[in-house]
This record gives sequence, structure tokens and C-alpha cells, in this order.
Amino acid sequence: MPFYKTISVNTRYQNLIDFSQLTKFRLSISIVLSSIAGYFLAVEEINYYSLALLIVGGFSMVGASNVFNQIFEKDLDKKMLRTQNRPLPDKRIRPKTAMYIGVILTLIGVVCLYLINLKTAFFASISTFLYACLYTPLKQKTPLSVFVGAFPGAIPFMLGWVAATNKFGIEPGLLFMLQFFWQFPHFWAIGWLMHDQYESAGFKMLPSGSKDQSTAFQVVFYTLWTILISLIPSFKFTGMLYLTQVASLLILLLGIMFFYFAINLMLSKTDKSARLLIKSSIIYITGVQIVYVLDKLLFQ
Repeated sequence: MPFYKTISVNTRYQNLIDFSQLTKFRLSISIVLSSIAGYFLAVEEINYYSLALLIVGGFSMVGASNVFNQIFEKDLDKKMLRTQNRPLPDKRIRPKTAMYIGVILTLIGVVCLYLINLKTAFFASISTFLYACLYTPLKQKTPLSVFVGAFPGAIPFMLGWVAATNKFGIEPGLLFMLQFFWQFPHFWAIGWLMHDQYESAGFKMLPSGSKDQSTAFQVVFYTLWTILISLIPSFKFTGMLYLTQVASLLILLLGIMFFYFAINLMLSKTDKSARLLIKSSIIYITGVQIVYVLDKLLFQ
């Protein structure tokens, strides 16, 4: 291969990596999968055109949120080992270029989701605004930023339901509430593990400000609420969203696993237990979504 072609290929590959890091590709995909789960829970027959719009629009909106977040925090990212090699602090991408990318992704996202229905576009736009314009600046001011950030973080799961039905009722409300409460133990565990780096950047992520008993207790408290909310569909008080007995048992077992690691953090207060809680929280929310969907598709 000629030398100039090698340079061209390498440049394109680096640009792809930079775009992936700027949009937090893997995180964005996981959030889109959450929306797809909500969509499958609501539909009787899959509309592949709407599903494709949800995937493209959802990824674009989440990616845009992450781009704006990194633009606003580019100087703070330089202070943390975990983020100092991102495209903006490492100056591989200029802030102006990143802003163009964020705006284009937002426009693509809004148009795609509007083509599904207005409510879907509205909720996704609210999510992007809250994440970029409220959650991001509040991280340096108050631990309540996690509470504010939990709102946009909880929207994707319910967004799929709204995309499928063009309605917001008790079913998407339950999906929102489940993912809303789940974020507290998840992000506080991350905050616990990354406390020193967050502190060096001026981020206030833990509810008490320290890796102490108060923070650990709140992790357990919100974990318990998350588990209880996940089991509400077992009692068939949530409209079209309900669970069979087998699914309810599986959800309970996932909850017991999640609760065990939350208790483990409260008792040991170590970084190792925080790392285990992060992993268990991801297994839990992924498992709950899979069980919800499989139960709907196979047993109802």
C-alpha cells in the first residue's frame, strides 16, 4: 500500500475512534437498547420503519448529549486520568468542530423521532437539555446533580413505549420510575470508586460528599426502592405492563443479587465492593429489561 494511502486509512480510523469517544459510543448503544426494550414491551406488531427511526434518532440524541457534556467539561477532563485522553482535552478535535457535530446529531435525532411522533421527540429533547444544560454544570456545585441527571437517564426506557404507542401513561411511568431509582446506587458506586479523581476536578457526586456510612446507607435505600418498583407489574396494577409468576421470581432473584452487593458496600466500604456493585447494577438492569421483554413476547 502506498505511504499516502496508509496515512489516509490511519487518519480515518483515528477519526472514527475520536467520534466514538466523543459520543461515548458503547454507552449510547446501551441506552438505545434500553429504548428498544421499551418499544418491544409496548408493541403487538413491530413496525420496522419506526424501530429504525428510534434507533437512529435515539443514538443521535444520546450522542449529542455526550458531545455537549464533553465540550463543557473539556478543561475538567484534563484533570482526571480516566478522561484526559478524550478528543477534546487531548486537542485532537477542536471545540468548534465538536459543537457542529453535537448540533448535527441533535437535528438528526429530533427529525427522526418526530417522524415517529411528537411525544417521542419532545421527551428526547427534554432529556438532552436536562443532561447538557442542568446536570453537567450542577456536577461542580451540588451532589443533587445526580438527582437532576437521573431524569434524562430514566427517559430512554420509557421512550420506547411512547414511540410505540404515542401515549404516556402508567406503563411508561413505571419504566421511567424503575430506571430513575436504579441510577442512584449505580452512579453513587461509580462516584465512590472515582471519588479522588472527581474531587480533583471539583465534581460533587456522593450524597454526603464522602465515602462514608451515610452514602453507603443511601445506596442500600435506593437499591431497595429499585427492587420494589421492578416487582410492581407482578401485581397487575400497571395496565398493559405486567409480569407472570416465573418472570416475577426471576426479577426477585436479580433484585436479591443487586441488594447483596449494595449491603456489601455498606458493610465493607471498599473500592472493591463499589466495583462489584457497579457490575451487579449493570447485570441487574440489563437482566430486568430482558426478563420484561421475554416475558411479554413468550408467555403473555
